[in-house]
Formats: sequence, C-alpha cells, structure tokens
Amino acid sequence: MAEVKNCMLPDDLYYSVENNVWARDLGDGTFEVGMTDIAQTLAGSVIHCKPKAAGKKVKKNKSIATVESGKWVGPVKSPFTGEILEINGAVESEATLLNKSPYRQGWIAKIKPDDAAGDVATLVQGDDAVEGFSSYMEEKELGECIHCEGFEG
Repeated sequence: MAEVKNCMLPDDLYYSVENNVWARDLGDGTFEVGMTDIAQTLAGSVIHCKPKAAGKKVKKNKSIATVESGKWVGPVKSPFTGEILEINGAVESEATLLNKSPYRQGWIAKIKPDDAAGDVATLVQGDDAVEGFSSYMEEKELGECIHCEGFEG
C-alpha cells in the first residue's frame, strides 16, 4: 500500500486525483466507487451521506452522492459514465464509515460503466497515483491525513 503524507492509497485501486475518488474493479464489468483517504480527511467527520438511487444513470465527473461533514457539503463525483447498480446502505445509516473505512466498508456505489476501458484509461494507479496526489496535496497546501480512532483503511 502506498502512502502520501500519511494518506493510504491501496495498490489495487484506480484513482481520479481531480475528483479525489477511487474505483475497485470487481471483475464482472462493475466497479465499487468511494472517497479517498485524502477526501475523508479534507471533509472531516462525515455526518451524512446520500447516494443517488440504484438504477440511475450517471455521467463521468458528475455526482453519485452528496456528503456532509461539520465543515463541508459537496458531491462525490463518478469516475465513470454508466449506471448505478447498487448503493451502500451502510454509509447512509452510518456515514462515519467514510472516515473509518474509506476503502473497505465505506464504498458508496457500484457502477457499471458504459465504456470501462475508456474511463479506466483516464484513471491512475501505483506510482502515478502517488505522484498525482503528492502534487494535489502540495498545490492545495494540505498537511498529513488524520485518521480517526478505529481507522482500518
């Protein structure tokens, strides 16, 4: 697992640095999508997450959920154009999962991309993700990621 300023970046995920989201290939043409460790740190303690409904068509770089914390309200943007197949009801009822487990329990939606290969080609992994997020954090003058008690990545 890579790290940038104490922020975890699992090696098996694809990242949109611009939108601060990750995507996990589930191997069946679908992807789980969620907020990065960096995004959850920027948001602070998340108090509400409202994903779009399953069955909804989404466009790349458009909202798949609205997240609210004590210091921020904003969208979680999709790295794909496609259809939301499933939402994670657990993050609706316990939004702090986005802080405690951004890469495991804190996924937000499962999406079936219209053009998975094309959209994945615009995302980064590994060293490219580390470089992209390092530059992003430097540009935004962000400090280190802060993990809440019970953080499991």
